Amino acid sequence: MTPPGTDVEQSACLPGSQLPNDSQSFELFPKNSLGVSRLYTVAMMADVLGVSQATIRHWRRNKLIRATRSSDSIDWYDYSMLVVAKDLSRLLLSGLSLRELSHKIHLFTEGNELRVAEVINRIVVDGHRLSLRRDDLLLSAGGQMQLDFYACGIHADMDQPSSQTVEQPSTLTIVPFLNTSHSEIIVEYQDEHAPDIPSSAELLDIAADLEAAGDFVEASEALRAVLQADGPCASVTFMLAETLYRAGDLAAARERYYTVIELDEDHLEARTSLACVLAEQGDVELATAALEGVLKQQPDYADAHWHLAGIHTETGCQEKTEHHLLRFLSLAPESPWANLAREKLSQDSLLSSPDASE
Repeated sequence: MTPPGTDVEQSACLPGSQLPNDSQSFELFPKNSLGVSRLYTVAMMADVLGVSQATIRHWRRNKLIRATRSSDSIDWYDYSMLVVAKDLSRLLLSGLSLRELSHKIHLFTEGNELRVAEVINRIVVDGHRLSLRRDDLLLSAGGQMQLDFYACGIHADMDQPSSQTVEQPSTLTIVPFLNTSHSEIIVEYQDEHAPDIPSSAELLDIAADLEAAGDFVEASEALRAVLQADGPCASVTFMLAETLYRAGDLAAARERYYTVIELDEDHLEARTSLACVLAEQGDVELATAALEGVLKQQPDYADAHWHLAGIHTETGCQEKTEHHLLRFLSLAPESPWANLAREKLSQDSLLSSPDASE
């Protein structure tokens, strides 16, 4: 359900994105709206904010947002976390990568994840730099006062000819060791400036950045590298399947979703996404069975009701379509898909049901 394009492009299309530092643009729903009291899945949050689901999971993994409830691999977030995520999507307009943004926010919070919600709406974009607003002052992550013309100075420095840049000479370290079998000294040369091999955690963050930029092939390669290093893992395999799905490789995504389920039979997000792939490939019966199985295990999973309603619409099962759309609206009345559900019910003269008026 996430629109194509990069996360920055999607965020730039949001209302109020022309004023990324305007706190009034943070309000998502009126205070008396049902949306304030509901919980949101990763897919719903991604659609509301115009970012990828991988971005939402990156923020969770880096402790910038916290799930209110988790069950059978499904995370639900309350309205307060949705507001925090809205601010995070606003800050993506700075042009920072997901990794850079997470690092800078942790500097502002001094690594205290409980302070993220406290400071996030006071972080402003200042050129390609983030500053913390305190009264009429702008402070850096280190607490120093920032000046408005600072960003201009940065750009001026960047325009200096490259010949003025002082490069440190590359040095080689000689490491002798004894080869006991031949009693000779062997000399190895190690480049001190050789890049370090990224850890699995860093590769996951790199994959999230690549996917957010629309580089799905490169993102999938980073995820495969994690699996090669750490072995089979349901959560990482699911991330790979989602990336392949976004890349349009349905056959590969389908196989990966099956692998996730083999590793974790209770991974309901994988079952739901697999059903979507099966439906796109024309395997309607298998897709329906997969979603019905999800709802038997998690009856309140709104996403599954939504997708099942779509399948029944395609097959002409109007009564079942009505049932799942009404159930979906009762669970997620402020979902980004809610208006589409109401339009469908209205077209079929079903909106008169009292359940649909919630």
